Amino acid sequence: MGVKDSACMSVCPVDCIYESVEQMFINPDECIDCGACVPECPVEAIWDSENLAIQMGEMEYVKKNYENFGLSYE
Repeated sequence: MGVKDSACMSVCPVDCIYESVEQMFINPDECIDCGACVPECPVEAIWDSENLAIQMGEMEYVKKNYENFGLSYE
């Protein structure tokens, strides 16, 4: 959050990372879970899985990511 470094976008093989005014979002319907973006994120905001992100207290951001694409995370 608050850092818009596009390194994660440049390594994504399916171009599923999109830039908004305040941050990047990963389209969960397009992502192939390859993990290429995880080590490229300079602020460690990308997790290997949504479950891991939720375990680490990031449920709010998982939901926000889904909502950005008109989806809901159950």
